[in-house]
Amino acid sequence: MPGAGTFREDLGASVVVALVALPLCVGVAVASGVPAELGILTGVVGGLVTGWFRGSSLQVSGPAAGLTVLVYEAVRTYGLPALGVLVLTAGLVQLGMGALRLGRWFRAISVAVVHGMLAGIGLVLMAGQLYALAGVEAPGRTLEKLAGAAGLAARADWTAVALGAGTVAVLVAWRRLPDRLRLVPGALVGVAAATAAALVLRLPVDRVRVTGVLAAVTAPGWGDFGVLASAGAAGTVLALALIASAETLFSAAAVDRMHDGARTDYDRELVAQGVGNTLCGLLGALPMTAVIVRSAANVEAGARTRASRILHGGWLLLFAVAVPGLLEAVPLAALAGVLLHAGWKLLPARAVAALWRTHRGEAVVLVATTAAIVATNLFEGVLAGLGLAIAKAAWETSHVHLEQVWEGEQLCVRILGNASFLRLPKLLDELDALPHGSAVRLDLSGLRHLDHACLTALDGWERTRTPLPGREGVI
Repeated sequence: MPGAGTFREDLGASVVVALVALPLCVGVAVASGVPAELGILTGVVGGLVTGWFRGSSLQVSGPAAGLTVLVYEAVRTYGLPALGVLVLTAGLVQLGMGALRLGRWFRAISVAVVHGMLAGIGLVLMAGQLYALAGVEAPGRTLEKLAGAAGLAARADWTAVALGAGTVAVLVAWRRLPDRLRLVPGALVGVAAATAAALVLRLPVDRVRVTGVLAAVTAPGWGDFGVLASAGAAGTVLALALIASAETLFSAAAVDRMHDGARTDYDRELVAQGVGNTLCGLLGALPMTAVIVRSAANVEAGARTRASRILHGGWLLLFAVAVPGLLEAVPLAALAGVLLHAGWKLLPARAVAALWRTHRGEAVVLVATTAAIVATNLFEGVLAGLGLAIAKAAWETSHVHLEQVWEGEQLCVRILGNASFLRLPKLLDELDALPHGSAVRLDLSGLRHLDHACLTALDGWERTRTPLPGREGVI
């Protein structure tokens, strides 16, 4: 049993993590357009199942705000019964990637794309939760939500808005209190305060609906697997697997910097996430990923081993089974406030400012990725960001320039750098600008790379020069 010698520390940390996770599990589920129980169920699996694996000792898994947008679109497009199939298949993809030892390769993804992905998720999440906060039905597309946000004031339920705004105010103020006063997580305090206000004042606001965790389990049937024949569903599976894996492994890298214990084995952690998502799919629950908020709370609460995250799953199950009526008292506006705050925290304002000062190209990739996610969807936006990052890297590594040295009556032109098709127009313009009527010798020994397009073009340029006695060709 893990944590046998540190049970007291791990037990205390598990309670803190469970209190942090509970409102987030429910909030992520509601924002994803699925019953609240499915979010709790994923949190339970993330603790009791994924928590046993040795990939990352202190990282905590569960439903994440980063997947909310993708899950919402999938449920709206394919229906709730298909969610289990999509999550199950994504888990199998993660298992395959872990078995092939592909976990370490996720560290090669551009940081600008990752920040852009998080910013895009944050904006889409906030756009949707503004409508939930106001008690107004939201349009389907993010751009429509943003366009209609200005008119929300005229249609808003201001009682719900007050509860949600109060929750956000508590979250913001809670972080400014001394550490000794912040023993209870701010999200729990904010939701509890809004719930108490709604009960005492008997406010007529929408509340969470809970029917029981066990009753929410809906294993996918054989007929549900037909959705995988759709190209869109296959893309959703790939997006779930890749985004969940990337968020997990980036979170692992951050958590490793927070403690002095064993470092994360990326491939094992990928297998752990695959097992967890496969089981979540079989139960019809939300997909899981490692969550930096819960993981950081676990470390800060003094956890020593993976026993803390296992126990946190047990606490979540106990809360959901023993006191489901308490969850039904929670106003939806309070959860919207929690998720609005979570979405705001995903916006990397400092990262953009720092990149703009040091690497403006990276800042452009970040902003472009964010804009693409908002304009299209999460999967297409991330692909656009990756494509732009690759194009930027190719452009920056294809520097080529000419050095000219006269050797008697012969002009020696040395080409240095990386000659690729991306720089071919510039290269040919500089060669055409060389003085005519003189013998020219091209020296290619300074090239680190010469692709076929450039080689063919240089050969053609060499043939167009007026033949002169003693002229040497391209070497």
